[in-house]
Amino acid sequence: MSAIPYCDDVLDPSIPLLQLADVSKGMGLAVTRVHQLLRDHHLIAVKRDGVLGIPEAFFGEDGHPVRLLSGLIIVLRDGGYEDVEILRWLFTEDETLPGSPIDAMHGHQAREVVRRAQAMAF
Repeated sequence: MSAIPYCDDVLDPSIPLLQLADVSKGMGLAVTRVHQLLRDHHLIAVKRDGVLGIPEAFFGEDGHPVRLLSGLIIVLRDGGYEDVEILRWLFTEDETLPGSPIDAMHGHQAREVVRRAQAMAF
């Protein structure tokens, strides 16, 4: 197995992260399965203060990733975006959305965020 992928923490320190064990518990999966989701680029982790974490905003109230997030990440990666760029885009306020793209992923504008990502990636 390869190492667990992560990128630089380019997020504002006020953005909460979930440790991988907490993600595992919330999703009802073994932590090794969370590692695989990171390796398969379905999620993005950062290292903050020496600890790997995944942005809490990636998850809904049920503990699972918000709908369409995995596809959004894959579209952007396939379009040549690095994880750091994806995180910056997801967490940057957008005046045409209710907050940032990741905020919009929690509501009825998730498809619009994916559409914009597709346009950016090609």
